[in-house]
Amino acid sequence: MPLTRRFGFIGGGNMAEALIRGLLTGGVPPTAIIVSEPLAERAEFLRNSYGVGTAPDSRGAISESDVVILAVKPQVWGTLHPHLADIVSRDALFVSIMAGVSTTAIEAPFAEKIRVTRVMPNTPALVLEGASAVCAGHHTLPGDLLLTQKIFQLVGNSYILDEKLLDAVTGLSGSGPAYVLTFMEALADAGVKQGLPRDVALGLAAQTVLGTAKLLLEGKDHPAQLRDKVTSPGGTTIAGLHVLEQRAFRGAIMDAVEAATRRSAELGATTGN
Repeated sequence: MPLTRRFGFIGGGNMAEALIRGLLTGGVPPTAIIVSEPLAERAEFLRNSYGVGTAPDSRGAISESDVVILAVKPQVWGTLHPHLADIVSRDALFVSIMAGVSTTAIEAPFAEKIRVTRVMPNTPALVLEGASAVCAGHHTLPGDLLLTQKIFQLVGNSYILDEKLLDAVTGLSGSGPAYVLTFMEALADAGVKQGLPRDVALGLAAQTVLGTAKLLLEGKDHPAQLRDKVTSPGGTTIAGLHVLEQRAFRGAIMDAVEAATRRSAELGATTGN
């Protein structure tokens, strides 16, 4: 499915910039992208850096686009949608990356049965290595989900799921970079404690996480099988793993994902989810 469409962004923040970079990498010409960004300095940066068009307000971006990406903060949506009631239509696909705002909440203010897909991305999309989940609204057409997935595959991996699972996605991959960064920081600190220079320790930690992730994604082995290949009988790795088991390392990660999932559902409820 070629991306021969016009793309409008409502909001020009970091995630919107990542998607713009992905679209350009995927062959979408900059003339097919328009961004509505209220901060003049930010709009100028996007225009000068990527050659995309900018619009003074959201209505301009919507009227010129086949796919409209809602990339504003959830609290902004409540003040934004009343100004769009007379311009939204079923002709455009609205793709939301607003955290915690359900497709029902996006559709509800409009008399028109608008087409909406919802996506939960994560920050590694900024380097085109993101992980995201995509779900359908109530009025999507055949192909809307696949189109949305294709857009987000330009900035990483993307999976189609039921909307009820997006809180779990938020808890796992949405918040996951913070867990991984905390782990990497701890690895580096441990290296420094053992005498390694700080830059070397951090580089070793980061590359170890990157390389291990590639081993998992590009191979067919279960994580436990890959772990066993590193764990020699009576060796150094099993000694370290024993400590992690004693400190309930895996249980702590599972509890963290559960807590973040629960909090995502709570925040969604406050936005009319």
